[in-house]
Formats: sequence, C-alpha cells, structure tokens
Amino acid sequence: MKINFHQGDLPNSFKPSDVVALDSETMGLNPNRDKLCLVQISNGDEICHLIKIDLSIQKPFNLIKILKNNKIQKIFHYARFDVAVFKYNFKINIKNVYCTKIASKLVRTYTDKHGYKDLCNELLGKSISKTEQSSDWGGELSKEQQIYAATDVLYLHKIKDKLEKMLLREKRSKLAKACFEFIQYRTDLDINGWSEQDIFKH
Repeated sequence: MKINFHQGDLPNSFKPSDVVALDSETMGLNPNRDKLCLVQISNGDEICHLIKIDLSIQKPFNLIKILKNNKIQKIFHYARFDVAVFKYNFKINIKNVYCTKIASKLVRTYTDKHGYKDLCNELLGKSISKTEQSSDWGGELSKEQQIYAATDVLYLHKIKDKLEKMLLREKRSKLAKACFEFIQYRTDLDINGWSEQDIFKH
C-alpha cells in the first residue's frame, strides 16, 4: 500500500477511475456538530490518497467534483454516515453510491457481524487493526492514524466484487440497488432531525 498525503484538496493531477472507494474521519458522529477532518480515496490500485480538510482555509474543489460526478461510482462502508457528512459540509447531493455494509446485511444473513474488519477477515482473509478508530483526527496525524485511515479504503473494491457475486447468487441485486439509491433521502432525514426515529414504523 502506498499513501499519498494532501493538504486541503486532491492535486489537479489525480485522475479518478470509474469506481472509487471513499471514507471520512470526523471529530464525532454528528455531521451537524462534528468537524470533518480527513477524506480518504482510492482507485482500487493499492494507492490511498488522504486529504486533510480545513474548510476555514479552502474547499476541496477537486474532491467535490468527483463526489458530484454521477458517472463515477462511489464505494463506502456505511455510506449513510459519509454521505451525510459530505452533504452537510459541501452542500452537495451524491448519487451512484455503493454501500458494502448494506450489501453485507442483505446477503450475509448468517451473521450479525457487518463491520469493515469483519468483511476484510471473512471475504478476503485480511486481518486489519481498528486501534486508531476512536482518536483525535483534528490535529497533526500520526503515522499510525494515516495507515489506519488508508486501510479503510484499501480493500473496498475487492469487498464490493465479492458481495456483488453474493447479491447476484441470492437474487438481491435489485433490492440492494434500491437501498443504495435511498441513501440520499436517508441522509436528508438524518441531517434534518430524524436520525433516530423510524418513520416507517407504526
């Protein structure tokens, strides 16, 4: 794995593939309250780009351009959170989303373990550390934090490929696609105060 670290935005030289893996690190789990600190992106080529975000200095226009491009598929693990974070901070709507957590819940019904670490372990035979998950992302990042953050997008393309085959086998690809498309509305509910309430419940 190679890590490229960028301050503020992706360089103009970065060329996204048709499918990119994305993740974000924030100061907490409330998009309305907690600062966005870092965005990770990978083309699935063992190269992970880390973008240190400081919206008080600049907006990451090259990153935003990728997020707004509907022709580029964006893979997330738990897209509901990251999409809400990007929507709130960048005031954009993100389409063509693929969520490995949703896909896992639709096909790996034999388990309740749908974390990124679990998928890496079972589907790819890769053991990863989540030690730095709850750490301060607002300051200067340690080497350990950078490795942790990069690893969070390193395997998403391969996990997606495995889950796609399972969805096809179980005839749940159409249902998954509908769930992915609903994420843009689910995140609207989250941002506007319905994050905990199930509005479909009686």
